[in-house]
Amino acid sequence: MVRYSNAGLDASFAALSGATRRGVLEQLGRAEASITDLAEKFNMTLTGMKKHVGVLERAGLVSTEKVGRVRTCKIGPRRLEEEMAWLESYRQHWDARFDALDQVVEELKRKEQVDGRKKRE
Repeated sequence: MVRYSNAGLDASFAALSGATRRGVLEQLGRAEASITDLAEKFNMTLTGMKKHVGVLERAGLVSTEKVGRVRTCKIGPRRLEEEMAWLESYRQHWDARFDALDQVVEELKRKEQVDGRKKRE
């Protein structure tokens, strides 16, 4: 079996696989927030939220800054362009497959109509 390795894609998709982490990204898309604020919003412990933010930070999707005792989170520098390109290649592949399937279905419908006319005659 061929193995493809792309640490950036792996980290991004692993980070995006969690509903809480997707929610954190959505929240940070609206405004920066402290880890404490995020933990309260998602009804979890500070330790749990720190782990989620850490996963997002390692993937480059979130960046944090500590000022005093407060760690503030914001959307990170990654724009997911590589991930979008990867997804787009598969979308194009599946679009082509579905277009080919549509052609087969249409051809079968035409044959069915012709066969139905022959039986009535």
